[in-house]
Amino acid sequence: MLPARYAWLAREPSPKMLVEALKLFGTMEASGKANNPVILAWAKEIGGEVADAYLADSIPWCGLFMAVVAKRAGKEVPKHPLWALSWSAFGAKPPTPALGDVLVFTRNGGGHVGLYVGEDGVAFHVLGGNQSDRVCITRIAKARLYAVRRPLYRVQPANVRRVVLASTGTLSTNEA
Repeated sequence: MLPARYAWLAREPSPKMLVEALKLFGTMEASGKANNPVILAWAKEIGGEVADAYLADSIPWCGLFMAVVAKRAGKEVPKHPLWALSWSAFGAKPPTPALGDVLVFTRNGGGHVGLYVGEDGVAFHVLGGNQSDRVCITRIAKARLYAVRRPLYRVQPANVRRVVLASTGTLSTNEA
């Protein structure tokens, strides 16, 4: 269930990647040596090198989450989607970040990828996988932004827009 401050997202009819991502909200890693079969099934759904390489939910899975969301929304998945920074080649570069855009961030030890749901003065509000070991929305500092990519649309949904939100909630420093 979405937190109250993001409940409005459930009423957004598009973009398709956002709609697909919201269906997975709350999915969590299994604790310890166990694996969540739902997350492992995403790797099989993507297939190829992803299915071969992704064998445990202890492996960072933000890129896997984005790949399954993109595939289900009918979008082309970039090469090597498990690597967050690979998403900087996805879609097209927009003039400014907007609802449903793919945001790619740098972090110590690699990167992180998720979807724009809004922003405040210092952070983007990001819907993504492997954020505190679950699919959730977290705030990530704007200073860490590496790339913004917009899915390719035949006709861009009318609700693709900048969303300004209150700066409440903890600022994430490492999504690993």
